[in-house]
Amino acid sequence: MYWTVHLEGGPRRVNHAAVAVGDKIYSFGGYCTGENYRNRRPMDIHVLNTVSLRWKALPLPRKGDKQYDIAPYQRYGHTAVVYKDKIYIWGGRNDGAADNILYCFDPETNLWSCPKTTGIIPGARDGHSACVVHTNNADVMYIFGGFEEGIDRFSQEVYSLDFNTMRWTYLITKSEPPSYRDFHSATAIGTRMYIFGGRGDHHGPHHSQMEFYCRDIMYLDTITLQWHRPSTTGEIPIGRRSHSAFYHGGYLYIFGGYNSLRDEHFNDLHRFDPIRNVWEAVKTHGQIPNKRRRQSCIVLGDRMYLFGGSSPAPDGGQPCIDDDLDPHDVKLLDHDDLHVLEFNPSLKRLCLMTVVMHYVHYNLLKENFLPEDIKWEIRAMSFKNNLSPSEQFRLTG
Repeated sequence: MYWTVHLEGGPRRVNHAAVAVGDKIYSFGGYCTGENYRNRRPMDIHVLNTVSLRWKALPLPRKGDKQYDIAPYQRYGHTAVVYKDKIYIWGGRNDGAADNILYCFDPETNLWSCPKTTGIIPGARDGHSACVVHTNNADVMYIFGGFEEGIDRFSQEVYSLDFNTMRWTYLITKSEPPSYRDFHSATAIGTRMYIFGGRGDHHGPHHSQMEFYCRDIMYLDTITLQWHRPSTTGEIPIGRRSHSAFYHGGYLYIFGGYNSLRDEHFNDLHRFDPIRNVWEAVKTHGQIPNKRRRQSCIVLGDRMYLFGGSSPAPDGGQPCIDDDLDPHDVKLLDHDDLHVLEFNPSLKRLCLMTVVMHYVHYNLLKENFLPEDIKWEIRAMSFKNNLSPSEQFRLTG
């Protein structure tokens, strides 16, 4: 596996939510340290064209437009899932309040709607997880955990939303569920939902500053509603939160994250085999991303696209607005970069990567012996994005 692309100049976002539709990746909301997240304004949307590797910001609705009142407010700690090429946003918060309204974004029209739902709606929260499980009878989004703002506690509950009926259900599961936690990950593999990591507390649902980080992996069988804690072997990752999880080629991958007890950020990559229940540390080639947390990792085909997140600032930086529960006044650097990890890079891709690493600064693109399509790919892999500061301010100020 090779890290083949590293580009700066994209949206500077942390704790955002992202999904892929077609050959585009849509990133919703998040924060950038130093900005105002108490005032309500429409959530920003950034779109990555995975062919050209260019970002663009979608226009925001203005006051007086119908979309201004429908669109979700700018937030962080929310989730995004895809169902039938539409994107569903749930939960999250700004500095004033958390939310529990379901929003739907249509990438064809770039319009928001608020689907009508019934049933037992989960309480407002952030730091939860969401994934979609497809079966013969239903297509269901499962919500697990998070921090419930209204009652000031961690959660270990599971809610489901059946997309066919748009009905919420509070699920009574069997056996002991994962401990109360937030900022974990949930990954759908077949009819199972795998939970890894997150921040918990020795006092259960209540935050007492006695944090702990579980390194066990668990899964919910969504058919039987039974929780399982498989016995695992191998190189088990250190417990962490605010990491990324993604599925490819039969493996569940974990990248990055943070452990406050060790005051350590990570940029390691581990993979879990759900058949053999074995963990393995993965060695990659190329320029590995900085140690970071709260980034997004999205898989399309044989590539994974990583962007955003925050890292310890080597030369100062802004105080962390991690959330009001974090006891550490950490100085963090928010990222605007994009990294691409190739699971099975072609020989052509490896050659292009070598050109970008060693020759692009010597005006190789001016040479006539290179075909135009090769020049285009080199430009896409090496020229930074130009989402300008003025545009960032227009979007978030």
